[in-house]
Amino acid sequence: MAEAFFWGALAQSTLVIGAVIAVLRPLSRRLLGLVMAFGAGVLLSAVSFELISRAVTTADGLRGTTLGFFAGALVFTVGDALIVRHESGPGAAEAEAGLPIVLGALLDGIPESAVLGLTLLQDGRISAAMLVAVIISNLPEGIAATVALRAAGWTTTRIIVLWSVVVAAGGLAAAVGYALLDDASPYVLAFVLAFAAGAILTMLATSMMPQAFMNAGRNVGVVTVAGFALALAVNWLQG
Repeated sequence: MAEAFFWGALAQSTLVIGAVIAVLRPLSRRLLGLVMAFGAGVLLSAVSFELISRAVTTADGLRGTTLGFFAGALVFTVGDALIVRHESGPGAAEAEAGLPIVLGALLDGIPESAVLGLTLLQDGRISAAMLVAVIISNLPEGIAATVALRAAGWTTTRIIVLWSVVVAAGGLAAAVGYALLDDASPYVLAFVLAFAAGAILTMLATSMMPQAFMNAGRNVGVVTVAGFALALAVNWLQG
């Protein structure tokens, strides 16, 4: 269980690393857009090959996958709407750009980490493809959200604490996945995987990809494909 916590926290730790990079070496608007585009490509690959594909093959039928997919989208949409409603005053626009990415990282990070814990229990090892996909995609998420939150007036300490909570949640989710999901039905496992996929895809469509295009223009297309290709290669190499 402790090993599962370690891997879950490690996978999410690049969120903090991304935040530190954004604080110590602020990125230009164009470079930030390209970083976000690369992360979006990695996440799209994770949605396709590590989450939805696994959900479909885990459960007999699409019921659990479909319900989880739309549940993740709905929860993210409601959370995003609450963030927009809560934020007001100076820096509100920047906070509304950064906090949805934080929410997306949390909503996809918890079930992703739970799955990492489950793979450790079932296979005796962590899924390398899943681990690399999470690590790579979290770095640009941490950078992008931190840049927006700093522009909204958040202090460095407050930002690091926020990301640290997300990292701890990932570690706990991995430990819970190790302890509880072994006896879970295929339906439940498919729901958990698809929930993460729905939350990620909704975040990409409403926050990360539009902001990437706004910051870097049409160049984001090729960079997004490059991120997708890298994650696909890692998945293929693992077999």
